[in-house]
Amino acid sequence: MSDTPETPNKIPYKEKLSFPQTDALVELCGYGNSRLKLLEQTAEVAVHLRGTDLTIEGEKAKVGVAVNALQQLYVFAQQGAGLASDDVVRAVNALRSDSNLQLKNIFSDTILKPKRGRPITPKSLRQKQYVDAVRQADVVFGIGPAGTGKTYLAVALAVRMLQDKVVKRIILTRPAVEAGERLGFLPGTLEEKVDPYLRPLFDALNEMLDHERARKLLDKGVIEVAPLAFMRGRTLNDSFVIFDEAQNSTPEQMKMLLTRLGFGSKAVITGDVTQSDLPLGNRSGLVDARRVLRRVPGIRFCEFSDGDVVRHPLVMEVIRAYDARDRAREARSASKAD
Repeated sequence: MSDTPETPNKIPYKEKLSFPQTDALVELCGYGNSRLKLLEQTAEVAVHLRGTDLTIEGEKAKVGVAVNALQQLYVFAQQGAGLASDDVVRAVNALRSDSNLQLKNIFSDTILKPKRGRPITPKSLRQKQYVDAVRQADVVFGIGPAGTGKTYLAVALAVRMLQDKVVKRIILTRPAVEAGERLGFLPGTLEEKVDPYLRPLFDALNEMLDHERARKLLDKGVIEVAPLAFMRGRTLNDSFVIFDEAQNSTPEQMKMLLTRLGFGSKAVITGDVTQSDLPLGNRSGLVDARRVLRRVPGIRFCEFSDGDVVRHPLVMEVIRAYDARDRAREARSASKAD
């Protein structure tokens, strides 16, 4: 919450809300009013708490978004639904894009209930569209910056479909660019060789299944975590395939992976076209696939932007700052070329 109120000439609008149910208000505000502070930062407003009343000040449109988010989140709190700090960020981002959006239609879509922690649900309109696309289509591309939930939601959907016996196994893969896919020359077991490249997928998996259960499924081959090089020559039937960090694949590798799909399988390909680690001058398989496959029936593309980032609000600002720097560099290069 704001320590120093802004001067009147910088506060064109204010609105007051009353939340009489104390327990729900405490849940809404968070420990030490941490959620109100996040709301201030995300919605770009000032929030003042007095008793059971909240006063929101700032530009009228931004106040409207903050008020809408607070009112809808308060209803969740009243119903006993535990709130997390990221719910505040996601609610503001979602309502900023569509003020008529009903958060319950998004937040109540439970993908998976892990052994520990809160149920996994989409937390933005774009995430909801992505989840629905994966349920409906056999091949889905999730493209956008880090922090938009592309891979995490794909893993949750894969685990849910495995539990529901929609698929018989899960295959998680990503290109090991730093090793040039020449993993046989590295020391250690296969797991030791690929661990640095596949650790984010292991981490997501262990959040959704207890460690012992995940280990058993890995040992039985029901869940396979392997570098892209190990997909060559195989046919993947009844599988949920997640191809992560796909921007680091070549067009040939992308084609190879997609043509491995057999009957009863789904593939979710995720990546950020602005973050390729390929050698300079090499084409990204993700960029190439977006151009070549855009109009192929049965393939869906879900595009995320920095506005969909669901990490700390500062992550969005970091992304925007770097994007601005890159645009300035491109402009200077173009100017020199002229």
